[in-house]
Amino acid sequence: MQKTHYMTPKGYKNLADELDFLLHKERPKIVDIVSWAAGNGDRSENGDYIYNKKRLREIDRRVRYLTKKLDDTQVVDPKNQQNLDRIYFGATVTYAKEDDSEITVTLVDVDEADFDQGKINWHSPVGKALMKAEEGDVVRVRTGNGIEEIEVIRITYMQE
Repeated sequence: MQKTHYMTPKGYKNLADELDFLLHKERPKIVDIVSWAAGNGDRSENGDYIYNKKRLREIDRRVRYLTKKLDDTQVVDPKNQQNLDRIYFGATVTYAKEDDSEITVTLVDVDEADFDQGKINWHSPVGKALMKAEEGDVVRVRTGNGIEEIEVIRITYMQE
């Protein structure tokens, strides 16, 4: 069964750019190095050969991952979202914790998530709890310290 992934246009472009770089720049360079190193004789003690073969396997693994991910991805542009009064993928949400601190996060795919930039995986505990909530709703989140209630303050869908 094929699983559809959701991704913002910017996140999709970043992964597509990485795939392009690996296929057209990095991989050919490493293949050339491996070919050169293989021509230097005994491969069992050839550091250039061993290291770059390992690097080539890592690149091929990442290429397979990116290709599958991009093939199974549906791009969701937050600016085109409907039902803007509820939280869905791509929403930027400000919520208040029990200690009255406010946090603003954007719900994105796992490959786009970066907590330092306020981007969290929409499948994370907070992301799941926020889904379909409206402004003023109080939702319960299971954390490492138990159940915490958070209140949705503001929902926006911004253009990247």
